[in-house]
Order: sequence, then structure tokens, then C-alpha cells
Amino acid sequence: MCGIVGYIGKKDAQEVLLEGLKRLEYRGYDSSGIALMKDKEDLSEKKQFFLKVIKAVGKVMCLEEKLSKEKLSSHIGIAHTRWATHGKPSEKNAHPHQDDGGYVAIVHNGIIENYKELKEKLEKRGHTFVSETDSEVIAQCIGDKMKTKSFEEAFFLTLKELRGAYAVVAVSPSDPEKILAARFSSPLVLGVGKEEYILASDVSALVEYTDKVVYIEDNEAVLLTPQGYSLRTFSNRAKGERKIETLEWSSDQAKKEGFAHYMLKEIFQQPHALTDTMRGRILLEEGMVRLGGLSSVEKKLRNITKIVLVGCGTARCASLVGEYMIEEYAGISVEVEYAHEFRYKKSLLDKKTAVIVLSQSGETADTLASVREAKRKGVLTLGIVNVVGSTIARETDAGIYNHAGPEIAVASTKAFTSQLIVLALLTVYLGRQRGMSLVMGKRILREIQTLPRKIQSILDDAKKIKKVAEKYSAFESMFFLGRKYNYPVALEGSIKLKEISYIHAEGLATGELKHGPIAMIDKNFPSFFLALNDSVYEKSVTGIEEVKARSGKTIALVTKGDKKVSKMVDDVLEIPKTLEMLTPILSVIPLQLFSYYIASKRNLDVDKPRNLAKSVTVE
Repeated sequence: MCGIVGYIGKKDAQEVLLEGLKRLEYRGYDSSGIALMKDKEDLSEKKQFFLKVIKAVGKVMCLEEKLSKEKLSSHIGIAHTRWATHGKPSEKNAHPHQDDGGYVAIVHNGIIENYKELKEKLEKRGHTFVSETDSEVIAQCIGDKMKTKSFEEAFFLTLKELRGAYAVVAVSPSDPEKILAARFSSPLVLGVGKEEYILASDVSALVEYTDKVVYIEDNEAVLLTPQGYSLRTFSNRAKGERKIETLEWSSDQAKKEGFAHYMLKEIFQQPHALTDTMRGRILLEEGMVRLGGLSSVEKKLRNITKIVLVGCGTARCASLVGEYMIEEYAGISVEVEYAHEFRYKKSLLDKKTAVIVLSQSGETADTLASVREAKRKGVLTLGIVNVVGSTIARETDAGIYNHAGPEIAVASTKAFTSQLIVLALLTVYLGRQRGMSLVMGKRILREIQTLPRKIQSILDDAKKIKKVAEKYSAFESMFFLGRKYNYPVALEGSIKLKEISYIHAEGLATGELKHGPIAMIDKNFPSFFLALNDSVYEKSVTGIEEVKARSGKTIALVTKGDKKVSKMVDDVLEIPKTLEMLTPILSVIPLQLFSYYIASKRNLDVDKPRNLAKSVTVE
């Protein structure tokens, strides 16, 4: 993986493809490449076509520099940014890949699980592989079949041999006005413009040119020519037309707008993003929530007695907060599962269970697999996703969109807080179906409405957070500690610091400190406590005292007006008071800024941290 772009139309393909790659840079990658369909005149004045493939290790600008030395006018091409899975970053491992006969070039996201078996078979047939990747086997398979079959026939025959997850796009000089593409468990979207078509793994690559899209579904292929497109089955049978959808966000939303990094912009966007998340959903006088995406399953939700929340990374941290919210206020038993473990364990699911998956992109491979596993068992599935039309949004029985707008930085910020808002609204929705009173529903919803203003007050104090962060930027390890609702925030704080600053950080439940981790404490191992004025305040104070007794440096996040903890710790940050169940939506903001400012002080690439991809579309 990581980013795919394909173009066919009247514009300069190189320009469109490069722009698409630049818009996919946020996903994380280590190399890039482009294949353009070129033509040359032979002596009989008939056009002969060939593919010009250029690759580069490093940033897209390195590829752009190489291309600037060539004259490559073309109207058809494919391009890719690669994040290494099989084989180290190098030009030979970068995409596009070609077969050894020059019949075809392909770009691929995903993993071909049976590539060794296919490679061995093709090598016995005399083919020579040049890369260490699993992706090259796709090109070699197609090329081998093209010795006796057409490009189109060879492409579809190859699909039948592949096992794994893939989005693959192919071009061939033997059929120079055609692009073929297919997807299985890896995202692919078609942008429909005026006499032009753009294929991409992410809508951000095509919003500069069109807001009209067709989402390619699993086990589906698409054939593109200058005259139009056709959706196909993997047996190359034409499918009916599908509704063209309109994207909700534009290319302007994906610009930095004066901020040093996308991550900082997205942190500061949170008051507006969360307002959008709750817009039209709060019925304050009724103490109720309107969630239109759940209307089709409202009756089923009234009868559920168990919820399983499923996610990875930051989405799992949000799920853990949701567990506290739903159990305490809606009275429903909740379990939280890692998506990558969910389908490998024997979960006790029945008709009164709902599986709710959380994914910013709506394409997370493990989370999508969890949806399919739950559906196989006949369980109600719901999705909380930010990307409209994403695979998880389409495959779950019902769901709720975050409406937080595009999130470009790899490290999630506004998507996380919008997930928490959705979970809080869902808690009221489910609670009011059960025993939650009108008074309690109104109290929670009224406080939710104040959160954007309270977040803004935290952002207004960013300079103080920056000063504290820079003081701790040279340390190489840190604990984040919280209890109850803020234990998941401690986990999220540690993830953020690891992701963008490469500092070793651990998130702990404060009570666990004395059960082993306290052995790590010394003057070079600071601890960041979430010590808010809540039901476990005194327990947090005890944890701070334990660290101070061992000469550990301490930072504390406290409720505004706190006097006790503020006198105990080396450094203190504040958030406004809110309901205990909503504190995570405020407490995570200083942790996001803390991590950002540390990474900036260390002169790191905040938006594109090493080894990470924005959307994890392979298992």
C-alpha cells in the first residue's frame, strides 16, 4: 500500500497524477512512481504505444524532479505512493510494476497472500522477477496470459488467481485507451469528471477535479475508456449503473490555511468540527437525540442487551470511553475489542447484541473484517465513521457519520473527539430508550452544546501548553496516567506522543502504577497525570504522591480552579469543568497539543510520521 491514482481524459495525465499523489502524501509512504501511456510513429505512420515508467525513493518531489527532465505528454496513466510491506524502500520495489515482457503496468494496494505460490509457478514458466514485492506477481500474471489472451481477458483471469486484499489498476500498450481496475478489501473510488475519469484509493486525490464519485465495491472491477466507464463482476460481466454521489468536502478544506502543519490546523478546527458533528442531532427540550442513520434499526436497538465496541489504535481508545458512557448512563453491558483480534476469538454474540465499529477512514482492514464476521453470525452491525460512502459505512446495517471534515495528518485529533461526541449522543439515544430521565437527557445534551466553546478556551491557552511541552521535549520516556473516563485518554495521550515524537510512552490506569510500572520512575522518567476533579480525584492524588516520593517529575492536567494538585506537581495545565462523562473530550486537547509541540521542537515531520499510514488497509 499506500496511495493509488489513475487518469484517463483530455488533461495532461502527468499533471493530474502528480497532484493526486501530493494529496495522498498524508497517508504515509516511502517511494512513488508513475506510468504514462506514450505513442511513437513508425515508418508506416501507424502509432505504436509504449509505457514510460519512472520511479523515485523518498518524497513525491523527488519523482517530480525526475519527471521535469523528461518530455512526457500523455492523457492516460497510473501512479502510486508506496509504504513498504514486502521489500525495503527502493526504486525496484516502488510501483508501478511491469511484467518482464512489457505487456502491462500495474499499481496495487493490499497484500497478495499467495504471491509466493504464484511467483514460483511463473518463474518455472521462465519469468524473471526484479522486485522483492508481492505486487509484481500481479503484473507478471497478466503479462504471462497476454501471450495468448487480450489485455482485458488476461486481467480478469488473473483476478481469479489472487488471494488476499487488493485494489489494483492496470494499463497496457496493447490496449492503449483502456484502464482496468478491481478491488477486494482495499478501497477504490472513481471520480467522474467532464470527459475524464480519475481512479484513486482516497477521495482526497480527486477533489481538485470533481466532486462526483462512484464507490467501487468489493468483488467489483471497472473498465475505463475515454468514452465512459463500465462496472464489471470479476467474471467480466457488466453490472448495472450505480448512482453517482456528490462529495461533501472540497479541495480547499484539505489545505493548511496558514498553520505550520495539518495536525495543528486539525487540532484548532475541533470547536467547529464538533459543532458540525452535533448539528441537527440534539433535541434539547425533549432531552432526546436524532440520529437519522439509526432510524432503520431503532426497534432492534430497543431490545439489545449487549454492545461490542470494536476499533484499532485511537478508535479503540474512543471505544473505551464509550464503554464507560453507555454502561453508566444507558445501562447496557459493553465490551471493547481490538478489531484485529475480534474475528479470531469465540465471541459470545446473540440476537440481542450489537457490534459497533469505529474507524476514521471507514476502510480499516481489520475493522472491516470484524463487520463481516459479525454479519456472518447474524448480529446487528453499526458503524461510526468520518468518510461518507466508505466501505464500512456501506457494509454495516446502519451507522452514524462524524461529519468532522477531512483529516489529513496521520495522527488523529478531530476524528477522535468527534467519535467521542457521537458516542455521547449515542449514549443519550440509547439511555432515553431505557431508563434515562428527561432531566438527565437535557443535562447531558446542554453540556455537550457547551463543549466547542470550552475547547476554544483551551486552544486560547496553547502558548502555555507549548512552554510546558518544550520543557519535556528532551526526555525519551514518559507515563500518561488516568482513571475511569480518563484512563482511555491516558492511552490516547501515549499513542499521540509515540506517533509523532518517537518518544517511548505508556498509558496506564493510575491504580496500576504500584503493580510494576513504578519501578521505571526516576528523575529521567516524567509522569503526566490526568487528575481532574471527578469521582476518582483522591485516587489520582495518591498516584502523584507515589511518583514524587521516588523523585519523578510530574505534570498534571487539572480542572480549572484546582489548588491541591497544582501545589504538588512540577507543571500544571487546566481544562474547564464539565460533566465527568464528557471530560475526555476536553482533557485530550492539551495532550494533543503537548505531543504536537514536543514533535515540533524535535524538528520531526509531524503530519507524516515514519513507518505510519493514515488508513491501514491491510491486516
